[in-house]
Amino acid sequence: MTSAPDNFSWIVPTKLAGMALPRLPIHYQYLSENGIRHLVTLCEQLPQYHDTCPAVKIHHIKIRDFCAPSFEQIKRFISIVEEANAKGEGVGVHCHHGFGRTGTMLACYLVKSRNITGADAIKEIRRIRNGSIETIEQEEIIVQFCYHIK
Repeated sequence: MTSAPDNFSWIVPTKLAGMALPRLPIHYQYLSENGIRHLVTLCEQLPQYHDTCPAVKIHHIKIRDFCAPSFEQIKRFISIVEEANAKGEGVGVHCHHGFGRTGTMLACYLVKSRNITGADAIKEIRRIRNGSIETIEQEEIIVQFCYHIK
């Protein structure tokens, strides 16, 4: 039997999900069974048991807790999602609890994929994942990213 990592939710069904740190091998199995072939880790260290499910490829983008990603890190995340989705593969993204860094990356993805404002992307991610995007710095990078890509 498998179970989802804590705070798991789809942002774009079958294509992109956010979650807290996977803590057990059954979490990776759950991701694999639900079509997630790529897991983006935003924590400073790789998660435990990351090598227990070869079907899920790990991508490591190190961002300190409560900090915002750089434009380069955001673009790398979005390209991982776009390349995986083009092959019909789902992507999961996590930080420690799945709120701050995870919510920030998810909002930036919405800014680009839906061509919406940073403020609207923040609202949407917080609607889907209550408590997401924890700092002013994280809010600001989402808004700045919107202008950066225009």
